[in-house]
Parts: sequence; structure tokens; C-alpha cells
Amino acid sequence: MTELETVHLKVVELEAMRLVDFVGMEQEDAANKMGVSRRTLWKDLKSARKKIVDALVNGKIVEMHGGNIWAEPRKWGGSRFSFSIPNWR
Repeated sequence: MTELETVHLKVVELEAMRLVDFVGMEQEDAANKMGVSRRTLWKDLKSARKKIVDALVNGKIVEMHGGNIWAEPRKWGGSRFSFSIPNWR
């Protein structure tokens, strides 16, 4: 079996993408919420988008670093995966 390649996503990159692309915040507001400059937010956002597109297009695994991740078994099989991210303020 061939091992899949991995893309390493930082928690700050995910949070930047979540605030801008999912929640719909303006980049300036998202940067303020995270306590970073707009330039830093833009770099994290650009990096996250590139990594996610690379994983989707090329069938890679996405690994996330910098937060807590845990799995809980479900009553009727399978698992529920959760993660926490740092409080930015």
C-alpha cells in the first residue's frame, strides 16, 4: 500500500481561514481578533489556502499542529473528533 503524502496545517492558519472564509470576517477584523497584524493574518491565510487546495487536488492528508485534538467513540460505532484552538485574546 502506498503511503499518502501529508500537508502540515498550523492552528493559526486554520483560525485565519475559519474567521475570513467561514465566518466571513474582514481581514482587518480577523487580525484584531487574533491579535496579529493584517500582514501576518494574510500570510497565514495564504499559506492555509495553498495547503488545503494542495491536499484536495493531490489527495494528501491534512495534519494540524498547535492545538489539542481528541476522539470520542460513538455509541453506534465510529468516532467523533474534536479540537481546541488557542484563545487569541
